[in-house]
Amino acid sequence: MTASRYAARPWLALLDDAQRAPIDPADSLVHALRRAAAEAPERPFLAYFDGRLTYREVDRLSDSVAGHLAARGLGRGDRVAVLLQNSPHFVLALLGAWKAGATVVPVNPMYKSAEVGHVLRDGEVAALVCADRAWKSYLRATAADSPVRIVLTACELDFQTRDDPRVLTFERLPQAGDADDLAAVARAGRPAPEGRDPAPDDIALISYTSGTSGTPKGATNTHRNIMVNAERQRTGLRLPEAPVYYALAPLFHITGMVCQLGACLNSAGTLVLTYRFEAGVVLDAFAEHRPHYTVGPSTAFMALAAHPAVTREHFASFVNISSGGAPLPPALVEKFRAGFGPYIRNGYGLTECTAPCASVPPHREAPVDPVSGTLAVGVPGPDTVVRIVDDTGEEVPFGEQGEIVVRGPQVVPGYWRRPDATAETFPDGELRTGDIGFMDEQGWLYVVDRKKDMINASGFKVWPREVEDVLYTHPAVREAAVVGVPDGYRGETVKAYISLRPGVDTDPDELAVYCKERLAAYKYPRQVEILPDLPKTASGKILRRELRSRTHDGR
Repeated sequence: MTASRYAARPWLALLDDAQRAPIDPADSLVHALRRAAAEAPERPFLAYFDGRLTYREVDRLSDSVAGHLAARGLGRGDRVAVLLQNSPHFVLALLGAWKAGATVVPVNPMYKSAEVGHVLRDGEVAALVCADRAWKSYLRATAADSPVRIVLTACELDFQTRDDPRVLTFERLPQAGDADDLAAVARAGRPAPEGRDPAPDDIALISYTSGTSGTPKGATNTHRNIMVNAERQRTGLRLPEAPVYYALAPLFHITGMVCQLGACLNSAGTLVLTYRFEAGVVLDAFAEHRPHYTVGPSTAFMALAAHPAVTREHFASFVNISSGGAPLPPALVEKFRAGFGPYIRNGYGLTECTAPCASVPPHREAPVDPVSGTLAVGVPGPDTVVRIVDDTGEEVPFGEQGEIVVRGPQVVPGYWRRPDATAETFPDGELRTGDIGFMDEQGWLYVVDRKKDMINASGFKVWPREVEDVLYTHPAVREAAVVGVPDGYRGETVKAYISLRPGVDTDPDELAVYCKERLAAYKYPRQVEILPDLPKTASGKILRRELRSRTHDGR
């Protein structure tokens, strides 16, 4: 058998000594929190508008959340779903659940009822933490058809007094009689239960993702997976002591969870939260808190660069800025650097490898492939092996395209209670990403396409079948096919092709609104085109590839 050309890890020459050094991460972020609370108790951990929570306070508040959950009957290994935006409540719920020995299921708060319901049932979720408004408007009914028996609600006006009207656009609701208030629980002063600290191989997160197939399934990120990447971030980013991170990516997304919250906590830094993305709010936070690091999709940087109030001074404090979750056009990198100073460093990762498996080292700039114009996504870490293989699983030479496969300590052990999907996606523990790319002889990795039909809109995964299923519930729709099409802002956006039932009429805008009412905001089709018939194979299968070609050909 021929020795693996990739096992030689040519990318090691592109890393410095600190980045190549072996790492010995703490057991979990719970242990990192306790270490920081002991060594720097009064250092601000969370900054939320004009509010501050120190490491000592977060440790104490999350202890109380853990004690409450345990007293309500939450057992070790039980699942706790958290549906929250970027606020201190998310962090307290996460750490409190881990201190209770539980597994956290982060859920996008943009999900509609059916999407949340699938996660609650499939994950056999015992406890739910959500915004009070969401509980009142739709989650109470959703949770009724699930195993959920413990509910904590949050009002994100807590822990600050500024009430910025650009993002905090809601009012405090009366506390629901069938739920407990998260802030009150945190302030109750309960001790954390003893003997429940997480072990490295315990499941920390069940992160639901469509991955390389259409059925949403939960990637089982362990505490070791998280700590490996959090420690690599700490040692590799060259940030100052007590760094300030700005949470540009949502914490419910694996990028925000690991590269912002995990890395910040592991560095005993300060994490700046501003609820959700709003360009003006973000720029004000940059000016107020002077962060050293942030990571987000290219769409966020486009929005910041387009804001009328933006100046170079907003970015003057940054030591490093990373982009991930959506394609990063080389032109954006250069335009951003010319206008504002920082060089945006690319990165590549998946939920199944706990965020990054390749990134651009802080002392390097990513090359651009002269043939395709594709910007390299970075190089793997020293303890990671990325290979490019053909359809038979055989390695292809450097420079040739194939499927990207990843082996390393950040790769999850599999999917939650899905041995079939685990065996298919993680043969012998190696992640088959479903992405097409190539690696040059120096070790720079390039991602050029996806093997499957998944759509990547602003870093969020959209599976066409899910959108099609909604379209088929519309009375006017006869046939539906959904594809991803290029979009200058979102990287890729969702387009639906429709044929109508005889004698029934509708228009593209009405179909788009119909989907918008039933799907998360990033999933509904921004473009709808009605055709007399959709192209099909002889057996009647709709040909998505022909529809994609139609879009690329400008028809």
